[in-house]
Amino acid sequence: MSAPAPETSTWEELVQAELEAFFAERSRDAMRFGAQFERLWELARENSLGGKLLRPRMLLEVFDTLRPDGLGWRTAVELSVAVELLHLAFLLHDDVIDGDLLRRGHPNLVGTLVEDHGDLNWAHSSAILMGDLLTSASHLRFARIDTTREVRLRVLDHLERIVTETVAGEHADVALSVGVIEPDIATVVDMTTWKTAAYTCELPLRLAAILAGAPRALEETLAAIGGRLGLVYQLQDDLLSTFGEASLHGKDRWSDLREGKQTALVAHARGSAQWGRIEPLLGTHELTGDQALEIVALLEECGARRFVEDLVEEQLHSTRQLITGGALPGATRLVLLRIQHDLEGRQS
Repeated sequence: MSAPAPETSTWEELVQAELEAFFAERSRDAMRFGAQFERLWELARENSLGGKLLRPRMLLEVFDTLRPDGLGWRTAVELSVAVELLHLAFLLHDDVIDGDLLRRGHPNLVGTLVEDHGDLNWAHSSAILMGDLLTSASHLRFARIDTTREVRLRVLDHLERIVTETVAGEHADVALSVGVIEPDIATVVDMTTWKTAAYTCELPLRLAAILAGAPRALEETLAAIGGRLGLVYQLQDDLLSTFGEASLHGKDRWSDLREGKQTALVAHARGSAQWGRIEPLLGTHELTGDQALEIVALLEECGARRFVEDLVEEQLHSTRQLITGGALPGATRLVLLRIQHDLEGRQS
Protein backbone atom coordinates (compact mmCIF):
# COMPACT_ATOMS: atom_id res chain seq x y z
CA MET A 1 0.00 0.00 0.00
CA SER A 2 1.08 3.61 -0.45
CA ALA A 3 3.11 5.40 2.21
CA PRO A 4 1.93 8.32 4.31
CA ALA A 5 2.47 11.82 2.96
CA PRO A 6 5.50 13.79 4.13
CA GLU A 7 4.59 15.89 7.14
CA THR A 8 5.89 19.02 5.40
CA SER A 9 3.33 18.76 2.57
CA THR A 10 -0.23 19.97 3.00
CA TRP A 11 -2.97 18.26 1.03
CA GLU A 12 -3.44 21.47 -1.01
CA GLU A 13 0.23 21.43 -2.02
CA LEU A 14 0.11 17.76 -2.95
CA VAL A 15 -3.06 18.08 -5.03
CA GLN A 16 -1.87 21.24 -6.76
CA ALA A 17 1.50 19.65 -7.52
CA GLU A 18 -0.20 16.58 -9.01
CA LEU A 19 -2.44 18.77 -11.18
CA GLU A 20 0.50 20.89 -12.34
CA ALA A 21 2.50 17.76 -13.21
CA PHE A 22 -0.47 16.31 -15.12
CA PHE A 23 -1.00 19.42 -17.24
CA ALA A 24 2.72 19.92 -17.82
CA GLU A 25 3.09 16.38 -19.12
CA ARG A 26 0.04 16.66 -21.37
CA SER A 27 1.17 20.04 -22.70
CA ARG A 28 4.57 18.63 -23.64
CA ASP A 29 2.95 15.71 -25.42
CA ALA A 30 0.51 18.06 -27.20
CA MET A 31 3.38 19.87 -28.95
CA ARG A 32 3.63 17.09 -31.53
CA PHE A 33 0.05 17.85 -32.65
CA GLY A 34 0.68 21.52 -33.34
CA ALA A 35 0.53 24.91 -31.67
CA GLN A 36 -3.26 25.09 -31.35
CA PHE A 37 -3.52 21.76 -29.51
CA GLU A 38 -0.67 22.79 -27.21
CA ARG A 39 -2.50 26.09 -26.60
CA LEU A 40 -5.67 24.16 -25.72
CA TRP A 41 -3.85 22.25 -22.98
CA GLU A 42 -2.25 25.42 -21.67
CA LEU A 43 -5.67 27.07 -21.43
CA ALA A 44 -7.04 24.01 -19.64
CA ARG A 45 -4.19 24.29 -17.13
CA GLU A 46 -4.86 28.00 -16.59
CA ASN A 47 -8.55 27.31 -16.04
CA SER A 48 -7.74 24.64 -13.46
CA LEU A 49 -5.97 27.15 -11.21
CA GLY A 50 -7.67 29.20 -8.52
CA GLY A 51 -10.48 26.78 -7.74
CA LYS A 52 -11.71 25.99 -4.23
CA LEU A 53 -10.55 22.33 -4.39
CA LEU A 54 -13.68 21.53 -2.38
CA ARG A 55 -13.86 17.92 -3.58
CA PRO A 56 -10.24 17.03 -2.77
CA ARG A 57 -10.63 18.81 0.55
CA MET A 58 -13.64 16.75 1.54
CA LEU A 59 -12.07 13.47 0.46
CA LEU A 60 -8.66 14.05 2.05
CA GLU A 61 -9.66 15.74 5.29
CA VAL A 62 -12.28 13.08 6.05
CA PHE A 63 -9.96 10.25 4.97
CA ASP A 64 -7.32 11.62 7.34
CA THR A 65 -9.74 11.32 10.28
CA LEU A 66 -10.63 7.74 9.36
CA ARG A 67 -7.02 6.61 8.80
CA PRO A 68 -4.89 8.70 11.17
CA ASP A 69 -2.01 6.23 10.64
CA GLY A 70 -1.65 7.69 7.11
CA LEU A 71 -1.81 4.30 5.41
CA GLY A 72 -3.18 4.77 1.91
CA TRP A 73 -2.69 8.55 1.96
CA ARG A 74 -0.95 8.72 -1.41
CA THR A 75 -3.74 6.68 -2.96
CA ALA A 76 -6.27 9.08 -1.46
CA VAL A 77 -4.38 12.04 -2.97
CA GLU A 78 -4.34 10.33 -6.38
CA LEU A 79 -8.08 9.69 -6.14
CA SER A 80 -8.78 13.27 -5.09
CA VAL A 81 -6.91 14.49 -8.19
CA ALA A 82 -9.03 12.15 -10.33
CA VAL A 83 -12.18 13.65 -8.81
CA GLU A 84 -10.92 17.18 -9.48
CA LEU A 85 -10.15 16.33 -13.12
CA LEU A 86 -13.68 14.99 -13.47
CA HIS A 87 -14.97 18.27 -12.02
CA LEU A 88 -12.91 20.30 -14.51
CA ALA A 89 -14.31 18.19 -17.36
CA PHE A 90 -17.88 18.81 -16.18
CA LEU A 91 -17.19 22.55 -15.95
CA LEU A 92 -16.02 22.70 -19.57
CA HIS A 93 -19.07 20.87 -20.83
CA ASP A 94 -21.33 22.97 -18.59
CA ASP A 95 -19.88 26.22 -19.94
CA VAL A 96 -20.70 25.10 -23.49
CA ILE A 97 -24.24 24.02 -22.59
CA ASP A 98 -24.92 27.23 -20.65
CA GLY A 99 -23.20 29.52 -23.13
CA ASP A 100 -21.00 31.01 -20.40
CA LEU A 101 -17.83 32.93 -21.28
CA LEU A 102 -16.69 33.79 -17.75
CA ARG A 103 -15.64 31.78 -14.72
CA ARG A 104 -14.10 33.12 -11.49
CA GLY A 105 -14.43 36.61 -12.91
CA HIS A 106 -12.24 35.97 -15.95
CA PRO A 107 -12.76 34.57 -19.46
CA ASN A 108 -13.08 30.80 -19.26
CA LEU A 109 -11.55 28.50 -21.87
CA VAL A 110 -14.42 29.22 -24.29
CA GLY A 111 -14.23 32.96 -23.68
CA THR A 112 -10.46 33.05 -24.18
CA LEU A 113 -10.65 31.16 -27.47
CA VAL A 114 -13.41 33.49 -28.69
CA GLU A 115 -11.13 36.43 -27.86
CA ASP A 116 -8.25 34.72 -29.67
CA HIS A 117 -10.08 33.73 -32.84
CA GLY A 118 -13.55 35.30 -32.81
CA ASP A 119 -15.23 31.96 -33.61
CA LEU A 120 -17.70 30.56 -31.07
CA ASN A 121 -18.00 27.19 -32.81
CA TRP A 122 -14.22 26.71 -32.63
CA ALA A 123 -14.25 27.65 -28.95
CA HIS A 124 -17.17 25.37 -28.09
CA SER A 125 -15.73 22.46 -30.03
CA SER A 126 -12.38 22.88 -28.28
CA ALA A 127 -14.02 22.95 -24.84
CA ILE A 128 -16.07 19.82 -25.56
CA LEU A 129 -13.00 17.93 -26.77
CA MET A 130 -10.89 19.01 -23.79
CA GLY A 131 -13.71 17.99 -21.49
CA ASP A 132 -13.68 14.56 -23.12
CA LEU A 133 -9.91 14.28 -22.62
CA LEU A 134 -10.14 15.24 -18.94
CA THR A 135 -12.98 12.74 -18.41
CA SER A 136 -10.80 10.03 -19.92
CA ALA A 137 -7.81 11.04 -17.79
CA SER A 138 -9.94 11.02 -14.66
CA HIS A 139 -11.27 7.51 -15.36
CA LEU A 140 -7.75 6.25 -16.02
CA ARG A 141 -6.59 7.51 -12.63
CA PHE A 142 -9.57 5.89 -10.93
CA ALA A 143 -8.71 2.56 -12.58
CA ARG A 144 -5.01 2.73 -11.65
CA ILE A 145 -5.28 3.50 -7.92
CA ASP A 146 -2.96 1.50 -5.70
CA THR A 147 -5.40 -0.64 -3.72
CA THR A 148 -7.03 -4.06 -3.66
CA ARG A 149 -9.15 -5.34 -6.52
CA GLU A 150 -12.26 -5.30 -4.32
CA VAL A 151 -11.82 -1.66 -3.36
CA ARG A 152 -10.99 -0.64 -6.94
CA LEU A 153 -14.17 -2.28 -8.27
CA ARG A 154 -16.31 -0.59 -5.61
CA VAL A 155 -14.74 2.77 -6.45
CA LEU A 156 -15.32 2.25 -10.19
CA ASP A 157 -18.92 1.18 -9.62
CA HIS A 158 -19.62 4.39 -7.73
CA LEU A 159 -17.81 6.43 -10.38
CA GLU A 160 -20.03 4.98 -13.10
CA ARG A 161 -23.17 5.65 -11.07
CA ILE A 162 -22.18 9.22 -10.22
CA VAL A 163 -21.23 10.11 -13.81
CA THR A 164 -24.56 8.74 -15.02
CA GLU A 165 -26.45 10.75 -12.38
CA THR A 166 -24.53 13.93 -13.23
CA VAL A 167 -25.19 13.58 -16.96
CA ALA A 168 -28.85 12.78 -16.28
CA GLY A 169 -29.05 15.90 -14.12
CA GLU A 170 -27.48 18.08 -16.82
CA HIS A 171 -29.84 16.56 -19.39
CA ALA A 172 -32.82 17.31 -17.15
CA ASP A 173 -31.55 20.86 -16.57
CA VAL A 174 -31.59 21.54 -20.31
CA ALA A 175 -34.96 19.81 -20.71
CA LEU A 176 -36.42 22.03 -17.99
CA SER A 177 -34.99 25.17 -19.60
CA VAL A 178 -36.54 24.45 -23.00
CA GLY A 179 -39.88 23.19 -21.66
CA VAL A 180 -39.49 19.48 -22.44
CA ILE A 181 -40.03 18.65 -18.74
CA GLU A 182 -42.62 20.29 -16.49
CA PRO A 183 -40.70 22.51 -14.05
CA ASP A 184 -42.29 21.71 -10.67
CA ILE A 185 -40.23 22.15 -7.51
CA ALA A 186 -39.77 18.40 -6.84
CA THR A 187 -38.36 17.85 -10.34
CA VAL A 188 -36.05 20.84 -10.00
CA VAL A 189 -34.69 19.58 -6.67
CA ASP A 190 -34.14 16.10 -8.15
CA MET A 191 -32.29 17.65 -11.09
CA THR A 192 -30.13 19.69 -8.73
CA THR A 193 -29.29 16.61 -6.66
CA TRP A 194 -28.30 14.56 -9.72
CA LYS A 195 -26.41 17.31 -11.50
CA THR A 196 -24.32 18.70 -8.66
CA ALA A 197 -24.82 17.12 -5.25
CA ALA A 198 -23.87 13.57 -6.24
CA TYR A 199 -20.38 14.29 -7.58
CA THR A 200 -19.59 17.43 -5.57
CA CYS A 201 -20.00 16.08 -2.04
CA GLU A 202 -21.43 12.55 -1.96
CA LEU A 203 -18.70 10.99 -4.13
CA PRO A 204 -15.68 12.45 -2.25
CA LEU A 205 -17.08 11.45 1.15
CA ARG A 206 -18.01 7.97 0.00
CA LEU A 207 -14.58 7.46 -1.56
CA ALA A 208 -12.90 8.56 1.68
CA ALA A 209 -14.86 5.90 3.57
CA ILE A 210 -14.15 3.15 1.04
CA LEU A 211 -10.41 3.85 0.88
CA ALA A 212 -10.19 4.00 4.67
CA GLY A 213 -11.94 0.64 5.02
CA ALA A 214 -14.75 2.19 7.07
CA PRO A 215 -17.89 0.15 7.91
CA ARG A 216 -20.66 0.30 5.29
CA ALA A 217 -23.02 2.01 7.75
CA LEU A 218 -20.54 4.85 8.23
CA GLU A 219 -20.04 5.09 4.46
CA GLU A 220 -23.80 5.47 3.94
CA THR A 221 -23.99 8.14 6.64
CA LEU A 222 -21.21 10.09 4.94
CA ALA A 223 -22.94 9.69 1.57
CA ALA A 224 -26.19 11.04 3.04
CA ILE A 225 -24.33 14.02 4.52
CA GLY A 226 -22.65 14.60 1.17
CA GLY A 227 -25.95 14.54 -0.70
CA ARG A 228 -27.38 17.24 1.55
CA LEU A 229 -24.27 19.41 1.46
CA GLY A 230 -24.16 19.11 -2.33
CA LEU A 231 -27.78 20.23 -2.62
CA VAL A 232 -27.00 23.19 -0.36
CA TYR A 233 -24.03 24.08 -2.56
CA GLN A 234 -26.11 24.20 -5.76
CA LEU A 235 -29.05 26.04 -4.19
CA GLN A 236 -26.55 28.62 -2.92
CA ASP A 237 -25.16 28.90 -6.46
CA ASP A 238 -28.66 29.61 -7.75
CA LEU A 239 -29.11 32.33 -5.13
CA LEU A 240 -25.70 33.86 -5.84
CA SER A 241 -26.22 33.87 -9.62
CA THR A 242 -29.43 35.86 -9.17
CA PHE A 243 -28.91 37.97 -6.05
CA GLY A 244 -25.14 37.86 -5.49
CA GLU A 245 -22.30 40.13 -6.56
CA ALA A 246 -20.75 39.06 -9.86
CA SER A 247 -17.44 40.50 -8.69
CA LEU A 248 -17.47 37.91 -5.88
CA HIS A 249 -18.99 34.80 -7.48
CA GLY A 250 -17.16 35.34 -10.77
CA LYS A 251 -19.88 34.13 -13.16
CA ASP A 252 -21.62 35.94 -15.99
CA ARG A 253 -24.08 38.32 -14.35
CA TRP A 254 -27.69 37.38 -15.04
CA SER A 255 -26.63 34.31 -17.07
CA ASP A 256 -29.23 32.10 -15.36
CA LEU A 257 -31.96 34.62 -16.18
CA ARG A 258 -30.88 35.04 -19.82
CA GLU A 259 -30.76 31.26 -20.29
CA GLY A 260 -34.15 30.75 -18.63
CA LYS A 261 -32.71 28.35 -16.05
CA GLN A 262 -35.48 26.54 -14.21
CA THR A 263 -34.02 26.87 -10.75
CA ALA A 264 -35.86 26.40 -7.46
CA LEU A 265 -36.31 30.19 -7.48
CA VAL A 266 -38.19 30.07 -10.77
CA ALA A 267 -40.18 26.96 -9.82
CA HIS A 268 -41.51 28.76 -6.75
CA ALA A 269 -42.24 31.95 -8.71
CA ARG A 270 -44.40 30.06 -11.20
CA GLY A 271 -47.17 29.80 -8.63
CA SER A 272 -47.08 33.47 -7.67
CA ALA A 273 -48.99 36.55 -8.81
CA GLN A 274 -45.72 37.97 -10.13
CA TRP A 275 -45.17 35.15 -12.62
CA GLY A 276 -47.07 36.93 -15.40
CA ARG A 277 -44.45 39.70 -15.32
CA ILE A 278 -41.46 37.38 -14.90
CA GLU A 279 -42.25 34.86 -17.64
CA PRO A 280 -41.99 37.20 -20.69
CA LEU A 281 -38.51 38.34 -19.61
CA LEU A 282 -37.03 35.03 -18.45
CA GLY A 283 -34.91 33.29 -21.09
CA THR A 284 -34.45 36.45 -23.18
CA HIS A 285 -30.94 36.36 -24.62
CA GLU A 286 -31.00 40.13 -25.17
CA LEU A 287 -32.01 40.70 -21.54
CA THR A 288 -30.99 44.21 -20.45
CA GLY A 289 -29.63 45.11 -17.06
CA ASP A 290 -32.84 46.93 -16.15
CA GLN A 291 -34.96 43.92 -17.15
CA ALA A 292 -32.73 41.62 -15.12
CA LEU A 293 -33.07 43.86 -12.08
CA GLU A 294 -36.84 43.80 -12.58
CA ILE A 295 -36.85 39.99 -12.49
CA VAL A 296 -34.66 40.02 -9.38
CA ALA A 297 -37.05 42.41 -7.64
CA LEU A 298 -40.06 40.28 -8.60
CA LEU A 299 -38.38 37.08 -7.36
CA GLU A 300 -37.77 38.83 -4.06
CA GLU A 301 -41.32 40.19 -3.95
CA CYS A 302 -42.98 36.84 -4.62
CA GLY A 303 -41.05 35.12 -1.85
CA ALA A 304 -38.87 32.94 -4.10
CA ARG A 305 -35.66 34.06 -2.45
CA ARG A 306 -36.97 33.36 1.04
CA PHE A 307 -38.32 29.99 -0.12
CA VAL A 308 -34.91 28.84 -1.42
CA GLU A 309 -33.09 30.27 1.59
CA ASP A 310 -35.43 28.23 3.78
CA LEU A 311 -34.67 25.13 1.68
CA VAL A 312 -30.97 25.74 2.28
CA GLU A 313 -31.49 26.11 6.01
CA GLU A 314 -33.59 22.93 6.14
CA GLN A 315 -30.82 20.97 4.44
CA LEU A 316 -28.18 22.49 6.71
CA HIS A 317 -30.22 21.57 9.79
CA SER A 318 -30.70 18.03 8.53
CA THR A 319 -26.96 17.79 7.82
CA ARG A 320 -26.07 19.01 11.31
CA GLN A 321 -28.29 16.32 12.80
CA LEU A 322 -26.56 13.61 10.75
CA ILE A 323 -23.11 14.90 11.63
CA THR A 324 -23.76 15.20 15.35
CA GLY A 325 -26.00 12.15 15.67
CA GLY A 326 -23.27 9.95 17.12
CA ALA A 327 -22.58 7.66 14.17
CA LEU A 328 -19.32 9.41 13.19
CA PRO A 329 -15.92 9.42 14.91
CA GLY A 330 -15.26 12.64 16.80
CA ALA A 331 -12.50 13.85 14.47
CA THR A 332 -14.66 13.21 11.39
CA ARG A 333 -17.52 15.10 13.00
CA LEU A 334 -15.32 18.14 13.62
CA VAL A 335 -14.01 18.18 10.04
CA LEU A 336 -17.52 17.99 8.57
CA LEU A 337 -18.87 20.68 10.89
CA ARG A 338 -16.01 22.93 9.77
CA ILE A 339 -16.74 22.23 6.09
CA GLN A 340 -20.44 22.92 6.64
CA HIS A 341 -19.61 26.16 8.45
CA ASP A 342 -17.46 27.27 5.52
CA LEU A 343 -20.32 26.57 3.10
CA GLU A 344 -22.83 28.60 5.11
CA GLY A 345 -23.12 32.15 3.91
CA ARG A 346 -20.55 31.77 1.14
CA GLN A 347 -20.39 34.56 -1.45
CA SER A 348 -18.56 32.73 -4.25
